[in-house]
Parts: sequence; C-alpha cells; structure tokens
Amino acid sequence: QVQLVESGGGLVQAGGSLRLSCAASGSILSINDMGWYRQAPGKQRESVAIITKSGSTNYADFVQGRFTISRDNAKNTVYLQIDSLKPEDTAVYYCNADVLARGVLENSRATYWGQGTQVTVSS
Repeated sequence: QVQLVESGGGLVQAGGSLRLSCAASGSILSINDMGWYRQAPGKQRESVAIITKSGSTNYADFVQGRFTISRDNAKNTVYLQIDSLKPEDTAVYYCNADVLARGVLENSRATYWGQGTQVTVSS
C-alpha cells in the first residue's frame, strides 16, 4: 500500500508565497513522475506541474514562472513553491505519483493521489 500526504496549504494574501509538500510512503520500490494538480470550485482538476525522476519539469501555461516544482528522491517527496499568489490560484492542490510498489506476489505500478491541501488567496 502507498500513501501520499500533502501539507503546506493555507490562507495567504495576494502576492504572498506558499510551499506545498507531498510525501509518499509505503511499499515503494521506485517513483517515476510526480506532479501537482489543482481543482477550483466548480472547475475540473487541471495539471499544474510535473517532474520526472531525473528532474525534468513541465509546467502549465498559467504558471507564468510563479511556480517551481522540485523533489527529493531520497525522501520520496515532491514540493511546489508558489510565489506571487493570485486570488485565481485558490483551489485544492493535489499531488500524484507514478509508483512501482512491492507486492506480496508481484510488484505493480500505479498512479497514487494525495487527499489534497486547500490554498486560499485573499485579495
């Protein structure tokens, strides 16, 4: 079993910064891509940023240089630094990970999601 737990969300004023963390734990053999997504009220979940195991990154167009994704492979943790926050960044932020997990009979690969962390930006 694999669990992803996000932290770091909260209420912040426009222009402020937050650093989100997502730690994966459980019977993990390796993690490939890790990513951050967000879902605003009444909207579909959208991709924010993705980082490969080797550290290559890909960002959504709306990021505009304000978000930075990083990871610590030794800690199975992915981070999202968000600067110059805007009210439209208000959403629940979710992390996910492509995990190869150890199984009782055989190993298996699957995508796991965290429970989400709320980010609220006031104007």
